Amino acid sequence: MNEILYDEIPSLDLADYYNGDEKKKQKFVADLGAAYHNIGFVAIRNHFLTDAMQQDLYKAIKQFFALPDDVKKKYERPELAGQRGYIGKGKEHAKGRNTGDLKEFYHVGQELPESELNKEHYPANIWPQEVPEFGKVSTDVYRALEKTGTYILRAIALYLNLPENYFDDKVKHGNSILRPIHYYPIENPDAVPEDAVRAAEHGDINLITLLMGASADGLQVLRRDGKWIPITALPDQLVVNVGDMLERLTNKKLKSTIHRVVNPPRHLMNTPRYSIPFFMHPRSEMSLAALKDCVTAETPKQWEDITAGEFLDQRLREIGLKK
Repeated sequence: MNEILYDEIPSLDLADYYNGDEKKKQKFVADLGAAYHNIGFVAIRNHFLTDAMQQDLYKAIKQFFALPDDVKKKYERPELAGQRGYIGKGKEHAKGRNTGDLKEFYHVGQELPESELNKEHYPANIWPQEVPEFGKVSTDVYRALEKTGTYILRAIALYLNLPENYFDDKVKHGNSILRPIHYYPIENPDAVPEDAVRAAEHGDINLITLLMGASADGLQVLRRDGKWIPITALPDQLVVNVGDMLERLTNKKLKSTIHRVVNPPRHLMNTPRYSIPFFMHPRSEMSLAALKDCVTAETPKQWEDITAGEFLDQRLREIGLKK
């Protein structure tokens, strides 16, 4: 396959995949595969998240993050290793770093009956009483992004010469996380560590990440030649990228590309930024062993076999959420 250096991430129309035109569907699969092989990122339009859902969720999270820190901390559960509820300022750092990122965030997982949660060993969601609409709108957004992600994974399966529904049962009731993030204003830039950034360079842990339009610039992706390029998406687009689990499963055929959120210019450090990624995870028992077709004499197997649950546990320790 030709190696391509993109100046911006490719933009694709998901309707080409699901609208019934076989030729358009095949082109979507090929274009998605080429983008994920080369840069690991695409912008997707005609997904299942409505503008109204996005606006309602942004409104709710802005209300929550505006609460005093001691109120927000009521929803922090350190014993859950950050898997549900509030995670305070500077608690997470990129793998290989010790300086915490300049952000606080909230984790929403599967909203399922108690019997299902117990079966999957998932904790229940934690909803802030101060923002009563937070729970419903978060759940609606979670389901819309999960549906979109399922379609993207079907296209990936076809690109990998797998059955189209290969991932369906692996992500149904998967350990996916919706993460509203607040990159809080810094009133005095001299008071934070010199190397502190909004989100240091990192790869995502999961299969794919779906990101709805962030409220300010700053997201950048590291191209293969070492150049950082800005990620921009139109308001009606989602940015969807490959995570480390999918890179591992495909033995690097699909790339989990390093990305970061840089600080704004010093005079704008006192402005907030909000962002809402959806980290699509499979069920914990899914094997991440390299697919047979992705291991060849030219591309020998890169990693030992591991399950998604074991890999997540390992990475949560590396980024400081699990002790």
